[in-house]
Amino acid sequence: MSEFVRLFEYKQLLSGRRAVPRADIIKRLEISPATFKRDIAKMRDQLHVPIKFDRDRDGYYIDQDNSNDNELPGLWFTQQEILALVTVQQLLSSLEPGLLGPKLKPLQARLEDLMDKHGLKQHDIAARLRIVHAGKRQVPPQLFEQAAHATMARKRLAIHHMNRQTGETQEREISPQRLVHYRDNWYVDAWCHLRDDLRSFSIDAISAMRVLEEQAKEVDPKAIDDRLGASYGIFGGKPKAWATLKFTPQRARWVKGERWHPMQESRVEADGSYVLSVPYADDRELVGDILRFGADVQVLGPLTLKRKVSKVLLESLALGIGDGGGQTSYAHIKDRD
Repeated sequence: MSEFVRLFEYKQLLSGRRAVPRADIIKRLEISPATFKRDIAKMRDQLHVPIKFDRDRDGYYIDQDNSNDNELPGLWFTQQEILALVTVQQLLSSLEPGLLGPKLKPLQARLEDLMDKHGLKQHDIAARLRIVHAGKRQVPPQLFEQAAHATMARKRLAIHHMNRQTGETQEREISPQRLVHYRDNWYVDAWCHLRDDLRSFSIDAISAMRVLEEQAKEVDPKAIDDRLGASYGIFGGKPKAWATLKFTPQRARWVKGERWHPMQESRVEADGSYVLSVPYADDRELVGDILRFGADVQVLGPLTLKRKVSKVLLESLALGIGDGGGQTSYAHIKDRD
């Protein structure tokens, strides 16, 4: 019997009007006297359950008059645990307001009651917890709910998905494998029956969705990780190369504490600069991340990545110093370089 089930049994045994003898509890729960002693101490000291022993009746009981009722069905919570649960609820709601929040309202109301009994206030958490979103794209609630339902119920989805690279929208049938929250946006990793391969779809790029009756195709989780998680960023695929980046000593103070990829390799140079290497299959997201560091990063390799970053920088510079007549001096910049 697990500890959770056993503690629930204590509640059932001791909540009645009569006091239950120790021997009866030990026999009913099939435990040793030492385990009984530890259980009673835990419920009193950690879970704050008012268990008392009545010498006249030679048994244990829960004192209902002094009970804080600090429980959800079958569970007892300490003040710290209640605070942690409410904080988690706030975090879940903030991931996508209007999507997860309504589903948690019954739990939220119960938690607020428990908080009041422990002297905690809901508005204090809101005032002390700030969650900042950057680059977040809006997802219609019904689309997220359908995607979540199909993923958990193991059903296929018929979707209209826009390829942002080409601007084209295609109808596809997919078998959702898992939901992914990445950089403030939601994706669904799925088996695409059109391409007969694994793909990652941004949910906000889906304009229509329908849950089908057909069972979803099951894909081994390791195969999903190998296919969609082996390379840098949200773009999947088998790594084609390793990007090696060198950050200045000043920028290294931040970057060396960051995790860019599970398989990343890094080292700190004698001058304090930081060299980071990550595998990638598609360089689009990687190039964008490199550019945001400006002069604080140098691409050491591979040469193709180094050239692409240089090209994008030159094109950006050309847009910024156009001659005012709609034409830029990009060619002149290239000649000078």
